[in-house]
Amino acid sequence: MNETLSLLMNHRSIRKYADRPVTEEQLKTIIAAGQMASSSSSVQAYSVIAVTDSEQKRVLSALSGNQRYIEECPVFLIWCADLFRLKKAGEAHLGDQGTYVDSTENFIVATVDAALAAQNAAVAAESMGLGIVYIGGVRNQIAEVAEHLKLPELVYPVFGMCVGYPDQNPGIRPRLPQGSVLHHGTYDGSKTAEEVKSYDDTYTEYMRARSGGKPAASWSQFMAKRLAEPVRLHMKDFLQEKGFMKR
Repeated sequence: MNETLSLLMNHRSIRKYADRPVTEEQLKTIIAAGQMASSSSSVQAYSVIAVTDSEQKRVLSALSGNQRYIEECPVFLIWCADLFRLKKAGEAHLGDQGTYVDSTENFIVATVDAALAAQNAAVAAESMGLGIVYIGGVRNQIAEVAEHLKLPELVYPVFGMCVGYPDQNPGIRPRLPQGSVLHHGTYDGSKTAEEVKSYDDTYTEYMRARSGGKPAASWSQFMAKRLAEPVRLHMKDFLQEKGFMKR
């Protein structure tokens, strides 16, 4: 296994950070690595907002479910899908001509672009000895987060990312069996139930060890609970109000 594979295989989410700053040079390198991710037709439909101010991190933590590591990390990055820049670039050449910037396809392109860039950045940060954790909680009160960040039309926060030096060494969370996610030629769901059962056993054992021997629910129980709960149902209205997915 080479150094790159070792880095990827040892990823873990870090939720406790040492009192040590991330330098501006490190931040620029992390974002530069993110910018080298693949992008559909070179659209590069994303922007990143770096937050280091303590009070601003406190506000964003409160809006994101009071996750204390947002306040504790040296740098909190908000990765945004951004079609505003694309719209402005087109206006210089199209004038009043109508566009399809508000299409669902362009929404997907922007969201995927942001995710690809963020994952590149995450790996870059980890290669420097830093740790990260993604924060989907920025979508809990997404309108308030967008207002706080002064996001224009056609820009929305996909997720946040805490970045800093780890002050913990958590175990590596096990993943689904590869046979459950890798298909050859066509999708084969014939062994899905069997593979989920196998993963349930592995996951429960991991969670029990992580909690010091306390009883733990299985992965499928967690997923069933998640599916049965209404989560962020405000997203569709918010996105359409921001100018996304009009057609």
